[in-house]
Amino acid sequence: MSKSAPIAKKAAPKTAAKSAKAKASPATPISVPEGAAAVPGPKKVRVHYLTRVEGHGNIVVDVEADGTVSTCRWEVPEAPRFFEAMLVGRDYKDVHHIVSRICGICAIGHQLASLQATEDALNIHVSEQTHLLRRLALHGENLQSHLLHIAYLVLPDLMGVDSILPLAQTHKDAVLKFIAARRVSNEFSRIICGRTTHPQRMTPGGFMQLPSTEDLVHLRTILTQTLPNLDFAVDFFAGIMDRFPKFERETEYVGLVSPAEYAMYWGEIGSTKDERRPVRQYRNVTREYIVPTSTAKWTKNQTDSYMVGALARFNLNAEHLRPMAAAAAKKLGLVKGCTNPYLITIAQLVECVHTVEESIEMVDELLTRGIRDEAPARPSISAGRGTGAVEVPRGILFHFYEYDDSGRIFQADCVIPTNQNHANIQKDLEALTPKLTGLSEKEIELKLSMLVRAYDPCISCSTHCIDARGLDDGARSLVRFNRK
Repeated sequence: MSKSAPIAKKAAPKTAAKSAKAKASPATPISVPEGAAAVPGPKKVRVHYLTRVEGHGNIVVDVEADGTVSTCRWEVPEAPRFFEAMLVGRDYKDVHHIVSRICGICAIGHQLASLQATEDALNIHVSEQTHLLRRLALHGENLQSHLLHIAYLVLPDLMGVDSILPLAQTHKDAVLKFIAARRVSNEFSRIICGRTTHPQRMTPGGFMQLPSTEDLVHLRTILTQTLPNLDFAVDFFAGIMDRFPKFERETEYVGLVSPAEYAMYWGEIGSTKDERRPVRQYRNVTREYIVPTSTAKWTKNQTDSYMVGALARFNLNAEHLRPMAAAAAKKLGLVKGCTNPYLITIAQLVECVHTVEESIEMVDELLTRGIRDEAPARPSISAGRGTGAVEVPRGILFHFYEYDDSGRIFQADCVIPTNQNHANIQKDLEALTPKLTGLSEKEIELKLSMLVRAYDPCISCSTHCIDARGLDDGARSLVRFNRK
């Protein structure tokens, strides 16, 4: 579908805003009017499995006849995936390709975090050109993922439909503009990384193949052409902001921070409730633990949970947004310190504008410098430890590797953004559900489903654990523990 969609021409800003509001008005807002009659209980909400998210997650809620909530649970039953174990014994040249398969949505981000960790461990220093191209690669993926979430996964809820397909009939112009923007994001990733997912060109120390000057000129052209479509998207969502549920819960926000930029590729670990830390101290922040209702680990830092992702990044770095992105945030009413998790989607839209704006600047810098044909930097193989951290669409991603003196991994750790958000999702559900007990089961299910969808969870990527205690007994056991 995206291959055939044209890139729409820019409409005048006032016309776009008026058109967006006029077309959005027929749909019924999802919020329930205050003072509506309460629907008597008891009530049960069983969402098995939540739709329009990646992977399998369940919402389980029981409301008693007197309106009390006796059960409120976010479950992750997804089968565990043991990518850390797959890395053990692998050569440093293979690792980044393996971990890109953790996720088909964040393949570029996983590869970048992996390359950072390997280069940190093996003392590899990359060029400024490599640094710029990698930042572009990350921007391409974030644009790709954000537009998918905004238009295909969240917008149907706001418009009162089950998928984007009915909107192709009622809001055809808007849908075509979203498709055109996402088509550009796919081409963006292909130009820099060789293809739209599971990148081929990046390697420890640099790139195996570089984009040409013609490639970068083309990239600049299509990025410039997509700005009007993002303008339209901002106007469209500004016209339906009243459809986002009103819910506030203060939490801790964690992400990369930098004194000089809206941190995505480099920085320290920042928090709204804690001191800054170097990325090598990530375990002092993530503090992973296991819960019986999830095959994914949960995390907590200064409080019982924290949030990562676009809203966390915005709350930590909003002052570093590019001018058009800052204007978009103002138009959408998004201000630093926002505590409404439903507005993660709006923070993603603001980041889309920032991504395109900053990417155009970086392409201009590369074109001014001229693409130099440089070979990847070579390591001096010796034992070492390294940590990588990048901001992928769903939040801060950590990779940690320990290499032996032959350049092979013997220990690996990956901390996925969604597993950092699971505890916060649970805490949000616990705070929100008691406010919804007077609604019907269907309405409760919708509000809770929208809340989880707002996090844009990548559930299967986050499942990296299993309770194997007691399974290593007997000669035929498939589980073995190395005990020191």
